[in-house]
Amino acid sequence: PSHLFQMLLRGSNAVGYTNYPDNVVKDFVVKASDNGRGVDVFRVFDSLNWVDNMRVAIDAVIDAGAICEATICYSGDLLSPDEDKYTLAYYVDMARQFEAAGAHTLAIKDMAGVARPAAAAKLVETLKGEVGLPIHFHTHDTSGGQVATVLAASAAGVDIIDAAMDPLSGLTSQPNLGTIAEALRGLERDPELPRDTLDKIAHYWDGARRHYAAFEADMRAGSSDVFEHAMPGGQYTNLRQQARSLGIEHRWPEVVKRYADVNRLFGNIVKVTPSSKVVGDMALFMVSHNLSPEDVTNPDKEVAFPDSVVSFFRGDLGQPTGGFPQALQTKVLRGEAPLSERPGASLPPVDFAAVRAELAETFGRKPKSVSDQDIAAYVLYPKVFLDFASHRRDFGDTSLLPTPVFFYGPEVGEELSVEIDAGKRLIIRLLAVSDPDAKGRRTVFFELNGQPRNVVIQDKNAAADITARPVATGAPGEVAAPMPGAIVTVNVTVGDEVKKGDVLLSLEAMKMETSVYADRDGRVSEVFVKSGDQVDAKDLLLKFED
Repeated sequence: PSHLFQMLLRGSNAVGYTNYPDNVVKDFVVKASDNGRGVDVFRVFDSLNWVDNMRVAIDAVIDAGAICEATICYSGDLLSPDEDKYTLAYYVDMARQFEAAGAHTLAIKDMAGVARPAAAAKLVETLKGEVGLPIHFHTHDTSGGQVATVLAASAAGVDIIDAAMDPLSGLTSQPNLGTIAEALRGLERDPELPRDTLDKIAHYWDGARRHYAAFEADMRAGSSDVFEHAMPGGQYTNLRQQARSLGIEHRWPEVVKRYADVNRLFGNIVKVTPSSKVVGDMALFMVSHNLSPEDVTNPDKEVAFPDSVVSFFRGDLGQPTGGFPQALQTKVLRGEAPLSERPGASLPPVDFAAVRAELAETFGRKPKSVSDQDIAAYVLYPKVFLDFASHRRDFGDTSLLPTPVFFYGPEVGEELSVEIDAGKRLIIRLLAVSDPDAKGRRTVFFELNGQPRNVVIQDKNAAADITARPVATGAPGEVAAPMPGAIVTVNVTVGDEVKKGDVLLSLEAMKMETSVYADRDGRVSEVFVKSGDQVDAKDLLLKFED
């Protein structure tokens, strides 16, 4: 009760990767704040630092009676004589706009951890003199040196800083709270955090982190190359996992270099979710397709840009400082007219009653049984919510299981005690698991409250009944998969006449969706895939008549 709960709110992107209608953003804030029973502090930011795209969210937070922390996303190096975009004057102007909008506090979000100590001190000192808002500094420790930046911000008078408990700190996370507390102990800005209390909390998180070992990034030390590519800490490990899924993890240094190249090609934009995803998608795409920056900008070179890149240049995320590179925008959009206004201004409001009816029909439920939370989740993440709801329908509330069991499954002979309701506990003991049959199914033998049971399940890892797909040979008329992934849509059928540049199909891998375009006019003679199919790079997708 005495602690504030805070969340990130991506302005008109809410908690997603696209702009939502204004009524969706407002509805989310109301539900998240829950009349003071939910989130207390909303850190509102925009992935391009476009204040106009934040106003709906800022007003919604204030109207809900919550604390609005308007946020500057730090980019560049304001003390560099070569910095001509993200200057001190640029940040002061943003802060003044936030104060005029009624924000309660001001955050400096150094998402990539590139704010050098002297720059952070200068920024904090200047903002303290220009606006009357408490200042909150947030950074990531990717370089390994951000404790120094936090201490410099503290000396300059920053009011709040973000830090992580010792076992969860460092690298792409926040700087170490224990280290910061000890560096300031006995000094004027001593936060007076008891050492023994910090140790007890750290001991708990040290144990909890071990359960997530399988998801740890292969990053063992800080990396100063972040000052070159400026990749957000929250993206660094995710992008590496995406590279692994695409089979190019061994080319990670190239991915990092291309990330920096893409940022320059796109006009040196602010990079934070979802704009950072756009840059990351393009970097992966370039490495996967062996494209150079010159290939990307060459108007005569055909490039099937990822959908997120097309969306960005169309203006779906908003307007970047300094505008879009015109020549590249023209190439990406293929003649489509870009937006010039705030995207949410032209999006029709969502009919929540219609969504309730749709979900009720989808899951065979009565409309009144569809909660407001269900509706909000579906509107923001349609596919994710449907997957979640299907999982909950089929398996119940699996969050009741111990974390190791949920992730890795129980060991043979292991006994579990699961409380499914107050005073209602299940005792489960795994006895044996059979080998997979010809269809990849296994029989699981177990005891439930002492009674023997068994269930047949499909082993998704069993290599049963897997049909090898034909691989493209490079022959004329063949269309190959540009990367491994899942087929999302197939827009053509056998016999269709298509024109060069038409979208044939789209596929997705690790949140990156890419459209495959026709590189010629022709008639489709064969289609080898359907929606939902998994394909590998160079698998044959379809063929044109000779």
